[in-house]
Amino acid sequence: MRILSTFIPIEEVTDNMKKAFPDEEFIYCQDIEEALPHIQSADILLTYGEDLTPEHIKIATNLKWIMVISAGLELMPFQAIQEKGILVTNVRGIHKIPMAEYTLSMMLHVTKKNMKIVEQQAHKSWDRLTHFPVGELHGKTIGVLGVGAIGGEIARLAKAFNMKTIGLNRSGTKHEFIDEMVQFDGLNYICENADYLVSVLPSTNETKYILDDTHFDVMKKEAVFINIGRGDLVKEEVILRAIKSKKISHAVLDVFEQEPLPSDHPFWTLENVTVTPHISSKSKFYQPRSFEIFEKNLHIFKQGGSGFINKIDLNRGY
Repeated sequence: MRILSTFIPIEEVTDNMKKAFPDEEFIYCQDIEEALPHIQSADILLTYGEDLTPEHIKIATNLKWIMVISAGLELMPFQAIQEKGILVTNVRGIHKIPMAEYTLSMMLHVTKKNMKIVEQQAHKSWDRLTHFPVGELHGKTIGVLGVGAIGGEIARLAKAFNMKTIGLNRSGTKHEFIDEMVQFDGLNYICENADYLVSVLPSTNETKYILDDTHFDVMKKEAVFINIGRGDLVKEEVILRAIKSKKISHAVLDVFEQEPLPSDHPFWTLENVTVTPHISSKSKFYQPRSFEIFEKNLHIFKQGGSGFINKIDLNRGY
């Protein structure tokens, strides 16, 4: 069996794969271009999901399974994949620890005035933030848009700070760490009540630009908006208007409509915007966790079984 990767994993991962599957052929390439000579004969393809085109799928005549080492699938050529009946799985769920920790760290970063503290140290200024009252997470309400593995972990950590949690998901299914759960028709309710509004929603037809000016109009002036899901949740001009007109107090943005964020974008210089370069899921444990899922699925695949972890519905795209 030939397993082709369009990226080179860390040594820990490649060593583990060799030990677990000594009889299989693994081909690790720098990118899709380097992988092209091997794609026709590959049985399994490993990818981050951003480099495949319908043409690649067309020439991959032996391909049976695509393992996406990411949760985001919006760039995958699903129509071509579906036409050939190729299995697709991803690593949904492995992001919950780093992304939840990122979210809580940013909530504390804003609430505890960390930027001001760093600035004061740089200027050797002993000002005990008299004019910048430091807040608390205790007793505040967090609204989580998209309560899956990541959103649920954010809510669990929020409970350690005695926060009230309101969640939104497609089905309205209850979650043990969510005090109130609503569906998409309850979006206004979350916006009105959240002190911290966090989005982990994926990019789908249902979620694209779902937030607009009307939602920021009803938010608390002290509210903090955090987007770690996808950049097309809300138009950037909407966020700019909300910040400049002081509809909300702060925006923490890890994802954007255009990435990398252009150097002349106003987000970089606005005092009440924190920009991070799409790093909320970054962790040195990312690849090992991803390949744990791949290893389990590969055993199932070799045995001709079913019940794959994170099998993607090709009609829905997730």
